Amino acid sequence: MIEEQVILVNENDEQIGLMGKMEAHEKALLHRAFSVFIFNDKNELMIQQRAMHKYHSPGLWTNTCCSHQRAGESNIEAGKRRLQEEMGFVTDLTESISFIYKAPFDNGLTEHEYDHIMIGHFNELPNINPDEVAAWKWMSLDAVKADMKTQPDLYTAWFKIIFEKFYEHINITG
Repeated sequence: MIEEQVILVNENDEQIGLMGKMEAHEKALLHRAFSVFIFNDKNELMIQQRAMHKYHSPGLWTNTCCSHQRAGESNIEAGKRRLQEEMGFVTDLTESISFIYKAPFDNGLTEHEYDHIMIGHFNELPNINPDEVAAWKWMSLDAVKADMKTQPDLYTAWFKIIFEKFYEHINITG
């Protein structure tokens, strides 16, 4: 299988090259990524528990889905593709904000991403891909925030950053 390529970017999100995903994470190079947040009509967020065999953050809870854009793919196209691949459904997405973060992991890899946040709505049950997702649930943002304070080790680094710094951008009732 051919390794997935990530889009290397500068701090203005301008593409400067392509690189294999693992090499980019080993070298901690800035690359484009996205995080999708899906809400239901009760304003609950669909969160997922990452599959236990993922190469980083296995078994941790995070936003609905996230990944990397492919060359020539828009943020929205990438978000919809990955939502289908991980959660088994597609819905309309709207771009929110973007930010840069850097998070080293115990396995020697580092996420250094220009992360684009997208928001969508869905009220059905997902059809999760067990290769990507161990479990899922709906939670209010207040419940996620409270649980994240008492049990921070259960959540991914980027999800905690988004909640800490960009809560008002994902709180669609705020």
